[in-house]
Amino acid sequence: MTATTLDPKAALVVVDLQKGIVGLRTVHPTADIVANSATLADAFRAKGLPVVLVRVTGGAPGRTETPGPSGTPAADWAEIIPELGPCEGDIVVTKQQWGAFYGTDLDLQLRRRGVTQVVVTGAATSIGVESTARSAHEHGYHVTVVTDAVTDLDADAHRNSVERIFPRLGETDTTEAIAKLLG
Repeated sequence: MTATTLDPKAALVVVDLQKGIVGLRTVHPTADIVANSATLADAFRAKGLPVVLVRVTGGAPGRTETPGPSGTPAADWAEIIPELGPCEGDIVVTKQQWGAFYGTDLDLQLRRRGVTQVVVTGAATSIGVESTARSAHEHGYHVTVVTDAVTDLDADAHRNSVERIFPRLGETDTTEAIAKLLG
């Protein structure tokens, strides 16, 4: 669990830390995930590096065995939590799928800025975070997942992503270690 370096053109990608999701019961308290993500967002902004705030407002069509949420979400369900911003210069991505790349302009936004590495935080580890990390890897970005800045609804799914999937997609490390690499 060691990130070796951060590229000079790294971006922070914060997945689905929005009002409707941070209130869910998760493996690790979302307050900790939000605090760690906010710490990194501030550090990336201070270095003039891009911060991407991703929110989900829908779901992919198609049949699944697990039913999706029922009812109408609260009016502010998709609002990014205030602790994260957005701040001037942040990139806000609204997605309809699990991952932040499919069906959005995220890749275009990053490439226009010369980004070569993404540092990923957010929720849920095995859904939005993993899908985004997989797609980033497939798009040719160096990927780093911040293990103390991700959480999931399911402990086994979280552990599988952190221990088995993320090391195959890139590197992992903690908020403190990533902040030190930023300098």
